[in-house]
Amino acid sequence: MLMPKPNILVYNTSQAEIYAQYIRGCGFSSVVAAATPEEAAKYLPNIEVVLGWEFPTQLLKDPISSSVLWFQSAGAGVDDLIADKSIPENIILTRIVDQFGGYISEYIFTYLLYILKDVPRMRKSQLEQRWDPFISESLAGKTIGVAGLGSIGKEIIRKARAFDMNVYGLSYRGEHAHLTDRHFTQEQLRDFVEELDYLVLSLPLTEFTHHMINRDILYSMKAEACLFNVGRGSLIDEKELLTVMQSGHLKAAVLDVFETEPLPKNHGFYSIPNIYLTSHLSGPSIIDGVSDFFIENLTRYLNHQPLKGVVDRKRGY
Repeated sequence: MLMPKPNILVYNTSQAEIYAQYIRGCGFSSVVAAATPEEAAKYLPNIEVVLGWEFPTQLLKDPISSSVLWFQSAGAGVDDLIADKSIPENIILTRIVDQFGGYISEYIFTYLLYILKDVPRMRKSQLEQRWDPFISESLAGKTIGVAGLGSIGKEIIRKARAFDMNVYGLSYRGEHAHLTDRHFTQEQLRDFVEELDYLVLSLPLTEFTHHMINRDILYSMKAEACLFNVGRGSLIDEKELLTVMQSGHLKAAVLDVFETEPLPKNHGFYSIPNIYLTSHLSGPSIIDGVSDFFIENLTRYLNHQPLKGVVDRKRGY
């Protein structure tokens, strides 16, 4: 007996129809696409499943959404969904997992090697037609600390091992503590950062992680340490980071996420030479990957199997 297929709404301000076409191509015909809150409101009555990114969450508490039972985020982050406490408890929330580790770890090591090997100096010598031999440092023996040991953190650790680095880890539950040389909890944050050459933030944003990286923590790090943030912008108190970087403490900060995005043109970060800024691009949501994840979860949903990436609202991710 064939299971009835649910009515699905895809919400994305720029690529909704592309996602919808992909899903229809997998045999699900009852799929509509919306790119604005008005379009979403029009389609929501009788919708059971939503695949959305930057969805107008206030619509989920409206009677027009009474048929919605499951909301699949098209990204790893669910800050907006967690922040809206009015979303009915009966709606299952899921996020994308196990897709971004490869991209983000490559991003981390791109900048890590760029800074460590002093690529700008080599490039400058070439452009000036100047012979400039020097000995750069090696990653072997350096200590990298990964805050957040989910699928992204685990992949960063895997690549760090290939470079013979020492690995420290910080996580809430300690589920993957065995992957690290030393494991710390959030209460041990200061101890965690003190010996690091590189601190990588890949944590979700929760009430406990908001502004966890502040002036005191930054000054607890080595003066020549480097900070990487690929988690959420609000993990860092940006005003305090700016002050610390202006003081000359820390060798570099590599930031892909920010408290306000896009980063305002007049932001102080732009004027600091050893702050490297990118436009929230380290872990892209690829249409094929997101759609395949959704289709797999949709199959699980129809077969009454546990969904992947279920969000714990109390935990915040």
